[in-house]
Amino acid sequence: MTSVPGPESIDDLLDRVHVVALPMRVRFRGITEREVALIEGPSGWGEFGAFPEYGNDEAATWLASAIEMAWQGPPPARRSRVPVNATVPAVAAGEVAGILERFPGCTTVKVKVAESGQQLVDDVARVAAVLQARPGARVRVDANGAWSVDEAAHAVRVLDQAVRAADASRSPGTGPVSLDGPGLEYVEQPCATVEELTELRARLAGDGVRVDVAADESIRRAEDPLRVVRAGGADRAVVKVAPLGGPRRLLAVAAGLGVPVTVSSALDSAVGVSAGVAAAAALPGGRACGDNHCDDDEIPASGLGTGGFFVEDVVEPGAFTLVDGHLPVGPVVPEEARLEGLRAGPDRRDWWLDRIRRCHALL
Repeated sequence: MTSVPGPESIDDLLDRVHVVALPMRVRFRGITEREVALIEGPSGWGEFGAFPEYGNDEAATWLASAIEMAWQGPPPARRSRVPVNATVPAVAAGEVAGILERFPGCTTVKVKVAESGQQLVDDVARVAAVLQARPGARVRVDANGAWSVDEAAHAVRVLDQAVRAADASRSPGTGPVSLDGPGLEYVEQPCATVEELTELRARLAGDGVRVDVAADESIRRAEDPLRVVRAGGADRAVVKVAPLGGPRRLLAVAAGLGVPVTVSSALDSAVGVSAGVAAAAALPGGRACGDNHCDDDEIPASGLGTGGFFVEDVVEPGAFTLVDGHLPVGPVVPEEARLEGLRAGPDRRDWWLDRIRRCHALL
């Protein structure tokens, strides 16, 4: 049996590690600086950026992904670029337009909702501000599992109607909101458990609310990533390369799910985002693909535009950036000067090296 390419030893792996700290423009996931460990391998660069609160077992899959990209490289691509959604954190409505400016050409927007300390009225205002700044955009919302079934059923109906009410094709004063117009594209992880998601889908269908439910944490943090779909808890899946163990594992999970998938990132540097782009580029398209290449938009817009949240990244701003709402497919190589300028302190480097040792022992 052929072995999977990887480092010759733990020392070989550690010698290739660069730990960087990327300053952020806005607070996201409660942080204003993002630390990641970048690994230079014989086939390219990989990123290990499991969040600090994750245990070794969960973080080990992130390390496996980094090793795959560094030693195997990306899977064969079916497209030369991938569509990307804009991402709006749980900010005040007045800040939305400025955030969207960082996502040129994106016609799909994911809006964070259900933030602790905020109310549904804040979410509605944020969604309305998105459609005021970018009329006609597709809107997705992400609750990160914060709602109960009752809360989700109410919130999804209200947010769906808020999107319909902002439909640019309707003239003011032309009557009630049409239930046939475009509403929310989907709601991502509205509830925490598979059982709640299954109950919510049935509730929405019974209420006549035609909004897809997408699973995120119920896939990437589950022992069985296919369970939520088999149980009837999701119409769609949001999948991330690193938590699933690499782009090839993501593609296998996506094939097993049998529902539309959105490839997303986990607040990654350009290196980590490029792994997500590679996975999205390798997905089969929605229609038959001639010469094994699909149209760019034959997949749902990916959630890979998080580079706009960083003040600085490991590549020049123009080297790996959104063009007309898309990211290019191809290798990303950090600049030496930026690796040095963004290098984390010795204590933090030691922390990451120790973590890599622990996680590598589990692979």
